[in-house]
Amino acid sequence: MRPKKPSESRTVMTDMVLPSETNPLNNLFGGELLARMDRAASIAARRHSRRITVTASVNHVAFNRSVPLGSVVTVEATVSRAFRTSMEIYIDVWMEDRFTGERAKANEAIYTFVAVDDTGIPTEVPPLEPETEQEKERFAAALRRKQLSLVLAGKMKPSDASELKALFTS
Repeated sequence: MRPKKPSESRTVMTDMVLPSETNPLNNLFGGELLARMDRAASIAARRHSRRITVTASVNHVAFNRSVPLGSVVTVEATVSRAFRTSMEIYIDVWMEDRFTGERAKANEAIYTFVAVDDTGIPTEVPPLEPETEQEKERFAAALRRKQLSLVLAGKMKPSDASELKALFTS
């Protein structure tokens, strides 16, 4: 399979926060933001794999800033690493202030998707070739995150987690 670049999967979704999507403090519901991130990540995973993709896990979510009613929200999702059948998707959420137009990073998340065939069986995905420094950093960190998840799930022995051990022994 031909390796792909992260830019080939980049997905950008922009929308406004409406009253029906807010909590009593007039901020975007966390669940609404999770759904937006899931949709953008799904598109990024499909662009990379050109297969049906399913959410395998939500590995990390950071709600760093609340997103007020009327804000313009941009969700940017990109494949950060491809494994055999799974892909890690890194998501950055940007908020545009409705009064000043100033754009600031509000939240971020990391999802894992699996590519499947028409019967739901996992199928191989193309490798990923990061280009920028940020893409290379996220690519390297993805392996550590995967090993940590496998160790915590009991699917990998801690002694086999070479990338994690390297963090503590170098």
